[in-house]
Amino acid sequence: MKTITVHASHTYPIYVQHGLLAECGTYIRTATKAAALAVITDDTVESLYGAAVVSALRNAGFRVEIFVFPHGEASKCAETLLQVYDFLCEKQFTRTDAIVALGGGVVGDLAGFAAATYLRGMDFIQIPTTLLAQVDSSVGGKTAIDLPGGKNLVGAFKQPVAVLCDLDTLDTLPKMFLADGMGEVIKYGMIRDEKLFELLEQHSLENVSSAMDEIVPTCIDIKRDVVEQDEFDTGERMILNFGHTLGHAVESYYHYETYTHGSAVAAGMCMMTEKTCTPELYVRLCDCVKAYDLPTEVPAPLSELVPLCGNDKKRASAALRFIVCETIGKAEIRSMPFDEFAVWMGGDA
Repeated sequence: MKTITVHASHTYPIYVQHGLLAECGTYIRTATKAAALAVITDDTVESLYGAAVVSALRNAGFRVEIFVFPHGEASKCAETLLQVYDFLCEKQFTRTDAIVALGGGVVGDLAGFAAATYLRGMDFIQIPTTLLAQVDSSVGGKTAIDLPGGKNLVGAFKQPVAVLCDLDTLDTLPKMFLADGMGEVIKYGMIRDEKLFELLEQHSLENVSSAMDEIVPTCIDIKRDVVEQDEFDTGERMILNFGHTLGHAVESYYHYETYTHGSAVAAGMCMMTEKTCTPELYVRLCDCVKAYDLPTEVPAPLSELVPLCGNDKKRASAALRFIVCETIGKAEIRSMPFDEFAVWMGGDA
């Protein structure tokens, strides 16, 4: 068992262990005084782990109700959120009860936002079941839904009361979703940890599972450190968005269908690095990205991608803030008037 403690607006533990789902009721019992739990999950995760988690929670003495929605980014929308609110109301959940997010990043974002807003706030617990969610989206308190105009445009900061990462859930991930998570893992190496990046260079998608006991807690600890310095994303925390300025544009351009989040971020990192760094660093990053079956570019022309960056949350008035890594392990926040950014990247001003 590895326990990482986050000291944010409130302090909470992140547990990393094999076989944690079977014991989730015990750990959640220590994290909340709730009598009833609303488990929010998608249809894919429910078929794999729903029954086991509900059973473990009921055995710990909780009243448990489960809400299941269709998997995929398209469900991270206002319509699904309203369905969750209706479910919580129908099942008579109160402010002293809690929400359990069981699944990947979409589940965590949606369930967390519901917890932040229903009855002006309820406890919530993250049980991430994908690599991307374990190393990134379940930690730090960002919750949101998408709008037609862009990703994560409506949201709130809501820290969980506990995060339970069962490494065994990674064994059921299709290769595509393991690769998806590796996009964020590579990001952590680039922005903060050269040794992590070197470890990734020694592996590939075919054998990286053997290193997850080291990779997952290392990434979580990097994010913990960044979040503790800047919980509300006004400064240092922006480095976590390396690759995301163009990555979110890629996702939006392809209507969240062609590229997963991690693959879009991987392409975004490479495209930004090509523009800002030495050819040697660009080649090194691209080689690592390709080892995990991730893209280094996308077919969409920059002239069509760059305007979509204007919807990015990191935009401040007429300026766009973006992240570059001129050396592995060190990220830098830059700002540029959006019109200049468009010309500089090769888009239209």
